[in-house]
Amino acid sequence: MPEIATAPFTLARRTARMNPSVIRELLKVTERPGIISMAGGLPSADTFPVEAMREATARVLRDAPREALQYAASEGYGPLREWVAQYLAAHQGMSVSSSQVLITNGSQQGLDLVGKVLIDAGSRVLVETPTYLGAVQAFTPYEGALEGLASDGEGPRPDAFAGAARGARFAYVLPNFQNPRGHVYSEARRAALADIARGEGLPLVEDNPYGDLWYDTPPPRGLASRWPEGVLYLGSFSKVLAPGLRLGYAVAPPALYPKLLQAKQAADLHTAIFNQRIVHEVLKSGMLDDHIEAIRTRYRAHRDAMADALDRHMTGLATWQRPVGGMFFWLELAGGVDATALLPKAVEAGVAYVPGAPFYAEGPRADTLRLSFVTVSPETIDAGVAALARVIRESGMPRR
Repeated sequence: MPEIATAPFTLARRTARMNPSVIRELLKVTERPGIISMAGGLPSADTFPVEAMREATARVLRDAPREALQYAASEGYGPLREWVAQYLAAHQGMSVSSSQVLITNGSQQGLDLVGKVLIDAGSRVLVETPTYLGAVQAFTPYEGALEGLASDGEGPRPDAFAGAARGARFAYVLPNFQNPRGHVYSEARRAALADIARGEGLPLVEDNPYGDLWYDTPPPRGLASRWPEGVLYLGSFSKVLAPGLRLGYAVAPPALYPKLLQAKQAADLHTAIFNQRIVHEVLKSGMLDDHIEAIRTRYRAHRDAMADALDRHMTGLATWQRPVGGMFFWLELAGGVDATALLPKAVEAGVAYVPGAPFYAEGPRADTLRLSFVTVSPETIDAGVAALARVIRESGMPRR
C-alpha cells in the first residue's frame, strides 16, 4: 500500500499499534471467482432465519415503528436484556440480572470496551496461545503488554496460569471451541483456572461466541457461573442468528458495569434499537433452540467431511485435533513449513486459508494455519483440502 500523507493531521501515538485484520484483508482475495475459501470465520448464510427475520421486521414496523426508529437507551432494549439473562441462566448456569447486561455492536465492541476500561499503558494482559486475533487487535492500541500463556489442547495450563496471574490486569479466555484452535476446556481445567483466578484476585474476560455450536456433548458450564464477581462475560448473536445484525452483549459484575456503560455511551450512544427489537421479536417466539439444533446438524456434517478429507490428504503433512464444536480446524504443518509464505501459492492453486502466526500475542508460530469448514460444501471441502495438500507437497517453501 502506498504511504498516505496525514498532513495537516497528526496521528495519535496509539495508531502505530493499530494494524489491519489479516482475516478481513484476506477475505478480499478469497472473493475471486474459483477460490475455495476455508479462510473466513463466517457462519453459513444458509443458516440465517430469513423468513423469521422478515416477519419480525414487519411486526416491529407495524406495532412500534416510532420507538424502533428513534434513539434508545445505551444499555440496550430492556426485553432483550431480560431474555439474555434468562437464556444464560438456563444454558450457562449463570445467575445474573438484566441490569448487568449491556447490548453491544457485536461481541467485538465488547472487546474494545474491555480494553478502554481495563487496560492502562503497560498493563499485563494474559491471553491463550494462540488466541483470537480480534482480541489482540482490540487490546493492542490501549498499550497493554499482552502475554501468551502456555496452552495445550484444553486451553491455558494451570501451572502457567498460576505463574503469570499475580500482577496481571486480567486474563482473556475462550473456554468453548476457541477461535482459532477449536479446543474446549474440560471440567477439571475450568475448575482449576477459576480457583487460581479467585485465589489470586485475577479478573477474567470470558468470550463465548461459539458455546452453542457443540456437536457431540454440551461443554461444561462457564467460568462466569463459578466466580460471578470476577468474570466479565461476552456473548454474541452472530453465530446463531446473523452477523449482519451486529448484536452482541457483555455481562458485567455490578461494580464494573457503570464504566462499561460510560465507555459505550462515548463510543456510539447505543446499539441500533431497530435491530434489537427485531431480534427480540424472533427470540420470544421460542425458535432459537430448534434453530441452533439445525445449525449443529449442518455443521457437524461439514466437520466430519473436513476430518475425513484431512485424514485422506494431509496425513504426514500436518497434525490436528478433531474439534467437538465451533467452526475451525487448527493445523500444525510438518517440517516447519511457513504457512504465510505458502499462502500465495495456495491461492494460485484455488484454495485459501488463514495463516496461524497472527493469532499469537508473542512468539508466533509460522508453521500453523486455520481452516474453516462451515461455509464450504462437503464435496468442495475434499477438493480444497486435496489442493492444499498438493501445494504443500510441491512447494519447497521456506522452513522456519
